[in-house]
Amino acid sequence: MHPARSVLVVMGTRPEAIKLAPVVAALRRQGRLHPVVVTTSQHRELLQQALAPFGITADEDLAVMTEGQTPARVAAAVIERLEPLLVRFAPAWTVVQGDTASAFGAAVASFYAGVPVAHVEAGLRSGRLDAPFPEEFNRRGVAVAATLHCAPTQQAAANLRREGVPEQAIVVTGNTVVDAVQMILGEGQARGEAAAARRQILVTLHRRESFGEPLERVLLALRQLAEERAGALRIVFPVHPNPNVRAAAHRILGGASGVALREPMDYPELLQTFASSRLVISDSGGIQEEAPSVGVPVLVAREVTERPEVVEAGWARLVGTDPELLLAEARRLLDDDAALAAMTAGPNPFGDGRAGERIATLLADW
Repeated sequence: MHPARSVLVVMGTRPEAIKLAPVVAALRRQGRLHPVVVTTSQHRELLQQALAPFGITADEDLAVMTEGQTPARVAAAVIERLEPLLVRFAPAWTVVQGDTASAFGAAVASFYAGVPVAHVEAGLRSGRLDAPFPEEFNRRGVAVAATLHCAPTQQAAANLRREGVPEQAIVVTGNTVVDAVQMILGEGQARGEAAAARRQILVTLHRRESFGEPLERVLLALRQLAEERAGALRIVFPVHPNPNVRAAAHRILGGASGVALREPMDYPELLQTFASSRLVISDSGGIQEEAPSVGVPVLVAREVTERPEVVEAGWARLVGTDPELLLAEARRLLDDDAALAAMTAGPNPFGDGRAGERIATLLADW
């Protein structure tokens, strides 16, 4: 048995893996607590692909992924299957990240077992329980169960205070995604050709609340953009495996000029593609957070964001799923170098790349 107390680090999706990898790495370096990596495999292939570049493999796998799974089934399976591990390891902490069904289920199971929960990326709020769905509910639920709230920004910490979380339970650590980007790209990563010379757009779309007509509106706008700039623009779209996304993407964008529909990329390739793009069109929270570290602006295909800091710092603009607004903003950033420079001149609101170290120290000192 390892001499240090165990910490269960629970992750189920690719973003969780990317953002918890720096915490696992820091715990290993410090050696005061022993990290046990528990994967739920909510998204099995994407999760394994995300962990590989960080040299992390699962110690325990709850294997909850099923065909046509729902958030309720994932959360229920995680609660049921994590319980025996909580008994076996008697951990000092369970660490969860963000707002997934895996994080919610692990927080509930740990709370029931009397194991303290540390919430990485705590305090994000859109203010609407239906957007993003079900993530806004999940992260508020985790907050109720958590003992330690690792807020990525001052604004996230302020959200928690407003909800009555005690001051001593909130620590502003920065966002671990900055650590992850630096681990993969290096701190002063060369951005390749000058931003103004790039003629590539990276697209990532997967939000559940956009399935159906909203997603189709965005895809039709992308097709129009590709057609009007045939030969002068490349659109790279790693397509999420969810059938709702995949079917629509291939139906609307398949065969469109200059559009490359790709399988999901591993994290290093995604970051390299991101860094060599002029802009990104995405509904992903992780992309919004990575943008300042990578140096590329993002048009956010969502109506609200729980990351207002990135909009305030200038790196992101909300365009929703309105095709006219999306096209107008994309054309502006493609054609106007000054507009592009203005969006990329602000500070990085997500910290200095040492969040993992701070969180590992907090867990050991607490």
